Amino acid sequence: MCSERIKSRTFQLRVWGDNACFTRPEMKVERVSYDVMTPSAARGVLESILWKPAIRWQITEIDVLKPIRWESVRRNEVGTVMSHRASGIYVEDQRQQRAGLFLKKVAYIIHAYFELTERAGQNDNIIKFEEMFIRRAKKGQCFQRPFLGCREFAANFELVDSDAEHHKPILETRDLGFMLYDMNHTGPEPMPMWFRASLENGRIRVPPLNSQEVRQ
Repeated sequence: MCSERIKSRTFQLRVWGDNACFTRPEMKVERVSYDVMTPSAARGVLESILWKPAIRWQITEIDVLKPIRWESVRRNEVGTVMSHRASGIYVEDQRQQRAGLFLKKVAYIIHAYFELTERAGQNDNIIKFEEMFIRRAKKGQCFQRPFLGCREFAANFELVDSDAEHHKPILETRDLGFMLYDMNHTGPEPMPMWFRASLENGRIRVPPLNSQEVRQ
């Protein structure tokens, strides 16, 4: 690697949308969202803009910019997954009506940096990927449309200057309980990781991946 740095500077990305659903995995039937964006959902937004095998995103903080509001929706879903060996499915036979408790009118600022991984090549360095991310985020470029928990809830995004003061988090402090941190894909089966989340003056502090605060 050409650079001694293995960690980028911290970026701030504002994301917003009409609805969001950061689904609680303990709810087996109905979709119920966490109160705020999860670190895994934030990572997904960043990877939609820039992902390479040579880098790994680490979320440090999430600012909640709008009051937490809820919306109950009942909708039709297809209750099966079509096998690749099947010629098709008859939707009318598989249709299920399910309720969902979603978030309404959300906006967040994601604070994150990335590190080089063991898959970084000789020509990979931090500056190269920093410039790529800045260029893509400013132009609104993405590999796929970022979303807020579910693909039907598209996210808008913009890069925010670190000294910007007009995006203030809400003045709310409370314990959010255990929250999904991310999925661990290092074993034979994906395993969930958890952390104790709390909202302090509208800001959630996200511990590092290798922290003792992250549990499996």
